[in-house]
Amino acid sequence: MPVIIPKDIPAFNALEKSVFVMDTKRAFLQDIRPLEILLINLMPTKIETENQILSLLANSPLQVTITLLATQSYVGKNTPQTHLDRFYKYFDQIKNKRFDGAIVTGAPIELMKFEEVQYWDELREIMDFLRSHATSTLYLCWGAMAGLYHFHGIQKVALERKLFGVFEHSIVGDDVLLSGLNDIVKMPHSRHSGIDLGTKTSKSELKILLQGAQSGASMLKDKQDIFILGHPEYALYTLDEEYKRDKQKGLEISAPQNYYKADSKGAGANDKGANSEGADNKGARVNGAGTNGEGANGGSANAESTNSKPLMTWRSDASVIFGNWLNFSVYQDTPFDLSC
Repeated sequence: MPVIIPKDIPAFNALEKSVFVMDTKRAFLQDIRPLEILLINLMPTKIETENQILSLLANSPLQVTITLLATQSYVGKNTPQTHLDRFYKYFDQIKNKRFDGAIVTGAPIELMKFEEVQYWDELREIMDFLRSHATSTLYLCWGAMAGLYHFHGIQKVALERKLFGVFEHSIVGDDVLLSGLNDIVKMPHSRHSGIDLGTKTSKSELKILLQGAQSGASMLKDKQDIFILGHPEYALYTLDEEYKRDKQKGLEISAPQNYYKADSKGAGANDKGANSEGADNKGARVNGAGTNGEGANGGSANAESTNSKPLMTWRSDASVIFGNWLNFSVYQDTPFDLSC
């Protein structure tokens, strides 16, 4: 089934070539209520992030209508204001509306304290709103860290080295959100921070779903929401573009692990090491700290060549994860009449 978006949004032409999209006029003629999904886009490259997330939502057999939300207390400089004015709303414009689901993206600000983020108070208000006005929310990367801190008191900690590359994760326990996934799940990570599960202060249950030796607990859930520490939505060249951008800035950074073709053999691709313990375990180690002696961003010498082509190894896993969230956490739990 299609994702429903305005015909003149840039993502329409890009997605129309590969997935089923439908403009709002055509969707109106169908006697089916689409899922109302709110996308809180905190990334500076908003159009790119729209394309990535919408393409995953479009793989679902469910109709989805997207509302794009930007922060009002901080406006980035990387997205044209004309695009924001035409396609985005602010919280005051939607705070009286209910949604079937919501997605909160990451943001490249992991090393800042949450309270130092310019839009933190606004984001806290939005997250509280989502608890009562959305059936389920999917938090990604920094957004997941923000949600875990806000709702569960889990502290964010800086990593010695950036966790950068595509890592393998093992399934922990049994949950419907893991339906259809292989035993080993691949996911990109691009972050300077992890989480210390031992700092959890809330009494509510928090369950680990995916865990890796280097990436730690990378997918968790509570009674309502999902928290993913990685970037399953990333396109093929996103890590490559981040790597080359940082190299051009003169930053000290190794190539993304387990990502380029030259790195596909014998480059420490195995990131297993999940355990069966829940996230409430006070002895849980710091997420993303690395355990194999290679460092969170070890990489291989071959991968340093920026001429190497990346390998897409996580797309099917990402599609299953997003599809399961839409189906099991949103569609099957949301009322037909959102005003109820």
